[in-house]
Order: sequence, then C-alpha cells, then structure tokens
Amino acid sequence: MKSGTIHQGAQVLIAIILAVAALSVASSVFAPVAFALFIIALVWPLQRCLQGFLPRMLALAISIVVMVLAFFAFGSLIVWAFGRVGRWIVSDAARFQQFYDQATVWLEGHGIAVTGLWAENFNVAWMLRTAQTVTGRLNTTMSFWLVVLVYVILGLLEVDDFGRKLKGMRNRLVGDVLLGGSTQTAAKLHRYMLVRTAMSLITGVLVWGFATVVGLPLAAEWGFIAFSLNYIPFLGPLVATVFPTLFAMTQFGSWQAVVSVFACLNLIQFVVGSYIEPRVAGSALSMSPTLVLFSVFFWSYLWGVFGAFIGVPITIALLTFCSQHPSSLWVAELFGSPSRVPRPANDVVRA
Repeated sequence: MKSGTIHQGAQVLIAIILAVAALSVASSVFAPVAFALFIIALVWPLQRCLQGFLPRMLALAISIVVMVLAFFAFGSLIVWAFGRVGRWIVSDAARFQQFYDQATVWLEGHGIAVTGLWAENFNVAWMLRTAQTVTGRLNTTMSFWLVVLVYVILGLLEVDDFGRKLKGMRNRLVGDVLLGGSTQTAAKLHRYMLVRTAMSLITGVLVWGFATVVGLPLAAEWGFIAFSLNYIPFLGPLVATVFPTLFAMTQFGSWQAVVSVFACLNLIQFVVGSYIEPRVAGSALSMSPTLVLFSVFFWSYLWGVFGAFIGVPITIALLTFCSQHPSSLWVAELFGSPSRVPRPANDVVRA
C-alpha cells in the first residue's frame, strides 16, 4: 500500500513537471487560449442577456464590439498616461540630468563608480537592442491579441453547444464536474473583476488626490497608472509606487518630501490592498495571500505580463475545479477557504 502510494505520488509529480514545462515552452499556444477563456467568462453574461431578445449572431456582434471598444479605450488611456510621463521627462531633461549628476557624485563618494558602469552597459549598441526588443514586443502583442480575438469569437459561438454536450455526457460524474466547475468559475471570475476594478478605481482616485494635494505634476496620469497597474496584484502596486517616487525626486528639493511621497503612496496601497480589498473580495477569491503572490510570480515567469494579469484568475479556476470532486477537494480546502468551498458535484448528485 505504501509503495503504491509513493509510486502514484511520483507519477503525479512527474505529470505536474511535464505540464509546467509544456506551458512554458508552448506559451504562444496556451497563453492566448487561457486569456480567451478568461475573456469569454467575462463577456458571456452580456451575450446571454442580449440573446434573450436579439438574434444570436447580432448578440455576438454587439458583445465583441463592446469588448473591443473597452480594450481599445483602456489601452489608449495607458498609452496616454505613460506617453505624457515620457514627454514630461524629455522636456524636463535638464533637471533629471542634474539629479543624475548629484546621485553620481554621492555614489562615487561612497566608492561606487557609476560613470564607468553606465558607459559600459548603456551605450549605442544597448539602445539599438532595446529599440529592437520593444518593437518585437509590440509586434508580438498585436499578434497575441489577434489570436485571442479569434478564440473569443469562436468560443462565444460554442458556449451553448458546449453546455449541452456536458449535460448529455454518458459519464454523469465528469459532466457534472466540468459543468459545475465552469459555471462557478465564470461566476467567481466575474465577481473578481468587479471587485478588482472597484479597488483599482479607489486606488487611482486616492493617488490622483494625493498627487494633486502635494503638487506633484501629472496627477491625473499617476492616478490612472495606479488604476491600471492595480489589476496585477503585488507587482502592479509596487511599480505604481516606485514610478511617482522617482519622479518626485527631481521635482522636490528635499529628501524628506520624497520620503513622505513614498510613504503616503505605500500607505494608500496598503490600506486598499491589505484592508479594504480582502474584506470585499474574500468570498470571491477564497485564496490565501501567499497563494495569490505565488500565482502572480509563477504565471509571470511562464507567460510574462499576460501571465501576471491572469495568474490569479487561473488559480481561482483551478481551485474551483478541484472543489468539484472528493479526490481533489483537499487542494481547495488547503489553499482556499474551507467554509466557502462548495460541495463536490457527485455529492450533490447523491443528495
């Protein structure tokens, strides 16, 4: 019995390692599919509502148009915010150069040769490589979104058929697990995004208000950057705090003011992310903070920025499906909230 259990555990471990390796190597295949499923879960309620009084294809067209407009508006605002910050840096280059000179003198006075390091690593060749990398990333991003859009359109067309197939499966246990897991996952992801959007909006408004009060330039831009980056747990708020702080170093004459800006921005992120959001989103996530952090880093490592954005939704989906069967229920109870874990699908059938 013991050797059989060890052998089975080794097989499971090998299967997990092979699955992770496949997800990493074939990220260009799996990442668009995962992102498309995530979008389908968010868009499907709108299409289902429209199908109540409109033809199916017209409802699909309206849903796709709404989705594309939402992404286009969000992307345009991101480009606007970061573009404004970039133009401000260029127009205020003299002050940034002065700050750089002061920092260089201070560091070299403490034995850190920044000038030689800068000349060695940041040269024309580095700039050309960076430009090529950015251009390649933009092309990859456009290709990624086109593939995602195709998957979303095809997926929305097949949601009803997929549901009927699951209900008509001969193996009722598998059908109930897949159907119950899919339904509950879609509901959780929808609520997760509503809560995340609300918390991001609160964070953005507070950052905008704080930047306005202290006189930090580009207050609206910093507010929207904080709003957009807050969709990525932990990493996003960190970046949204560091950027304005670095900017404040060149705008204010004292280190005390810079430290105050950094402390207040972190206080805003802490209050919203560690106090308000867990109380609002606890039942929607049913995940421990450690697992949330691990999900962000793990999926970021596999799929980059896209993985960081949907890492938590993927983990929510995995825990939801694990809670549907007694053999995997322990995973949902261990990493989630046992009081919130639903009864497995086969238990419901037996009842």
